[in-house]
Parts: sequence; structure tokens; C-alpha cells
Amino acid sequence: MNIRDFAKLLRTRWITVCVTTLAVVLGAVLYTLLTTPLYQASTRLFVSASSGGASVSDLYQGNLFSQQRVLSYAELLGGGTVAQRTIDKLKLDTTADALEKRIKATVKPNTVLIDVSVLDESPVRARDIANALSDEFVALVGELETTTPGAQADSRVVVEQRASVPTKPLVPNPVRNIGIGLGLGVLLGVGLAVLRDMLDNTIKSQQTLEEIAGSSVVGYIPLDKDIRKVPALSFVSDNSGTAEAFRKLRTNLQFLAVDNPPRVIVVTSSSPAEGKSTTAINIALALAEAEHNVVLVDGDMRRPSLDKYLDLVGSVGFSTVLSGTASLAEVLQKTEFPRLTVLTAGSIPPNPSELLGSLAARKVLDELRAQFDFVVVDSSPLLAVTDGAVLAATADGALIVARFGKTKRDHLAHAVENLNSVGASVLGAVMTMMPARGGSSYSYHYSYGGSSGDGNRDQRKEPANFHSADAETNRPDVNTTADATSPRHLTERKDGDASPVKRSLD
Repeated sequence: MNIRDFAKLLRTRWITVCVTTLAVVLGAVLYTLLTTPLYQASTRLFVSASSGGASVSDLYQGNLFSQQRVLSYAELLGGGTVAQRTIDKLKLDTTADALEKRIKATVKPNTVLIDVSVLDESPVRARDIANALSDEFVALVGELETTTPGAQADSRVVVEQRASVPTKPLVPNPVRNIGIGLGLGVLLGVGLAVLRDMLDNTIKSQQTLEEIAGSSVVGYIPLDKDIRKVPALSFVSDNSGTAEAFRKLRTNLQFLAVDNPPRVIVVTSSSPAEGKSTTAINIALALAEAEHNVVLVDGDMRRPSLDKYLDLVGSVGFSTVLSGTASLAEVLQKTEFPRLTVLTAGSIPPNPSELLGSLAARKVLDELRAQFDFVVVDSSPLLAVTDGAVLAATADGALIVARFGKTKRDHLAHAVENLNSVGASVLGAVMTMMPARGGSSYSYHYSYGGSSGDGNRDQRKEPANFHSADAETNRPDVNTTADATSPRHLTERKDGDASPVKRSLD
């Protein structure tokens, strides 16, 4: 991972870093608030040796003797004897072991000075314990260094500096605690971000998608919350980033093979909820915008959705033709969008895979190829059932859809294997729901004629604006009769006639 990859990772995972840092800092603040304040009082002791002579040699020997004694005295200061004598003198309500833990004796290198510090919850008591401890230690040293009663001690200790009442607690230190929490939080957050990225098995980059799909990425579709409510874009009036993304996808499809461009295209994905149907609808609309006659086929006979998205009749369609109940011409439905015709899935059959793999299905696709410039088929997810692979084998190729940050790498790899196993051609991959912000964001900002693309997004709510005058007058609306369960009847509204005219398919 180079610096650029690391910076991209931080831009992508900045929420993880920020949340982790905030949590650790809050933990440091909570620890600071819950910690009992402790005050520190300090004294300084001076150690000297009794010398019988005043020569330089005697003084030197005495200094060495004092330095050797200092280390031993420091150990005695932290021992139980001095602690107990201090407790007895001040009548403290504690034990010698507890007091020992609050006493610290520090020897300055190459000196005969000992710094003694005492921690306590009360600043006054800390001062009193430090002073009493020093006095008791001076007395103890006098007793230990006197070999015979009345004789001069070999070494003596003097309290050079007495303790005073501390003005602020030593523990806790809010600035230090928060600073440490901030540093640890950032390190932990970055570590978690890197770990999550290493464990992330979803597709988030063009390179990964191309490696797994074995084909180039022909389109990036940005995340658009509005498209979930109204899947069909109004390309005549919509210049948004989403519409431009589908236009670019349309152009890439037309240039995949200049001499023999694919005309029967299956749109599929590895798993549900990856934007497959929405992508198929808008690819068909984008091709229709370029003045091509397009038919959109719902090849998902298990969970059909095009009839709901486009407000069409769903009880008759592809399965109706394959079962021989109706002819292809009778079930094709004109839409409110110019040059776009839809063949819905029809009633759900008990054997979708067998129907889609039959010679009748191949014949229907051949008939559609002969009648229209492009045939766009919305198929089932590849991992769930084999329907999508069966359709892709009879088509010119398949577009495989992967959702950013949702499609797993191994799922997509298995889906591509399913296509390859039936000899289907993968035309390209489409990355859907690209984030609008972040390190992997997709953005398109362009305005023409003084109007912004996003400002025309509301036109989707009025799809009638998409119609040309000829398309509006020549389009028959197809609806089901009261007997919606029977695929043998359609209701046809003619222009200027408000009452439906029932026409039997017989």
C-alpha cells in the first residue's frame, strides 16, 4: 500500500477513524472524571558522613561513603518500618502496606540528595505525612548508624527541604489524559480502518471489478435516492449525473464492437438488490433516446418487476407466449416513452428455467431481434437460479451488474463462472450505486444553456413530458380486465374513448 492508497483508504474510512477516536477520547474524559484526585507533597533529604579528619582524602572518603549510603536509605524510606512509625506518630487510619504504595524515594545520580514524595487524597495530609516521614527517617538513621550508646553516628541525614501544601492534584492530569486518548484513538482508528479494508470482501474499485469479471467496466452509475422511487429516468429533460452515466454506458455499448455491436443484451447480477432491473430499464431508455427502437424484456419469471416499475400489465407476457396462449404481437406493450416497448414476464410458471432454455424462448428472442434495433433483457440473479445464464447463452452477451460496497468478490466470481460455463459472452461490467462523496465517489457536474442538470430531476415525476406528439396519439394503453387471473384477455383503450374495449385473444 503506497501513500496514495493509504490516503484513499482514510477518505473512505474516515467515519471509522473519527468514531474510534471520539470513543477513546470520551473514555479518557470519563476516566479523568472518575479518578479520585491525589495530591503530592515532597521533601528533600541530605546525607552526610561523619569524618574524623579535615584532609582532602578524608572528605573524599566521606563523600563516597555517603553516596553508598544513599541507595540503602532510599530503600528504607519505602519500607514498612518508617511507614509504621509515621502512622503511629500521626495516628493515621491506614496500614503500613497501603502507605508504602504512596511513598516514593528518588536518588539523584552522583549526589547525596534523596527526594521523598507522598501521594494522598488530602493536600494537608500529604504534607503532614511527608514531613513526619522525613523526621522519623532521620531518627531511624541515627539509631541505625550509632554502633554504641553515646557514640557519634557514622552517617547522618538532614531534612534539607520540608514539604508544603500542594495547590493542585497530581492525578488525574486532564490535558495528559485527553492527549494520550486522542493519540491512541487516532492510531486505533487508523488500525481499525486498515483492518476493515483488508477484511472487506466487497467490490469497491474498477481494478477489482475488471479482474473478477474478466471484462472492462463500461459504466458507473452514481447513487441516486430518487431513482428508487421512480426507476425510469426522463432522458429528454434530465441532465443529471445519473442520466449522463446511462448515456455514457449507452455509448460504450455501441462501441464494444463497431462492426457488429451487440443487439440482444442480458442484464444480470450475482445477487438481488444490486440495481439490475433499474439498470436494464434506463439502458433501454437511453438507447431509445438515441432514436433506436428498443424492446425491454422481463426475463425474471420468478420475481418480475418491470410491470410494477413501468405501470404495465403483468399477467400476460413472456411466459404467455412460451406457453402458446398468446402470440408475441398480442402481448408486447407500448409504453409512455417513445420507441420503447416492453415484454413483461407474464404469469409465474412452475418451470422458468426449462421455459427460458427452450427453443420457443430462442425463437421469441430471434423475432424480437428482427423487429427491434435492441433487445434488453432483465434476467434473474445468477447465483440464485440458472435463468440468467440460460438467457445469456442465447443472447449476444451479458452485462453483469455489481453494487459498490455490496457485491461480494466471491459471489461475483461464481456468477462469472456460471456465465462462462454456458458459453455466454460477458460484454462488460457496470458498477452501480457509486457514492457521491468519499474516496471512491462518482460525480458529474455539467450545465448547458444556463440550466443545471439536477434542476431538471423533478421532471421524472411527470413522465408524460417525455412523449412526443406522435407517440402520445398513437400509444394504446393496455390494462387487465376484471378477471386479472386470466391471461387470455386484455383491455385496450383507444384515443378519445373513455370506456375500455375488451378484446379476446382467441
